[in-house]
Amino acid sequence: MQKKIVITGGPGTGKSTVINELEKRKYDCMHEISREVTIMAKKNGIEQLFLKDPMLFSKLLLEGRVQQFLRAEKLRSNLVFFDRGIPDVFAYMNYLGVSYPSVFINQSKQHKYYDALFIMPPWKEIYITDSERYESFEQSLAIYNHLKIAYKDLGYTIIEVPFGTAEERANFILEKIEQITN
Repeated sequence: MQKKIVITGGPGTGKSTVINELEKRKYDCMHEISREVTIMAKKNGIEQLFLKDPMLFSKLLLEGRVQQFLRAEKLRSNLVFFDRGIPDVFAYMNYLGVSYPSVFINQSKQHKYYDALFIMPPWKEIYITDSERYESFEQSLAIYNHLKIAYKDLGYTIIEVPFGTAEERANFILEKIEQITN
């Protein structure tokens, strides 16, 4: 049976770097799509869709992440890694204090990942902002806390990934998966 493993955390915590490391090791990975949504909105004249219309941004993310989940099921891999999961969408909405329809929670319950997920804690030494990542380090910390609550409320076991190189973090994740699945 395929194990869908989420790697999540606030912005700028090294998730994508670790996903790239896992991909280098020939694991199937689903990449973060929020940058794609942001860049597409910019092409349509909306500088920060996440800030201008958080509901539209979140709906686009929800659709994209559900599509990733369904695409993963078609892979022949026993193990697929995700740079963020479906529950991240409503965790961010909770962070913003924006109300949202039940479809966000329902999709999270309908499309379940493996019971254990990996969360990257905020890491001030590597944190940077750019044209698609505008959050401060303090905001990244608040988002991290909302992510932990969202996944815990859905029944996931949360495993915090220690700081280290991409290689060390990928090794940690792979070793933990080996321990919890045997």
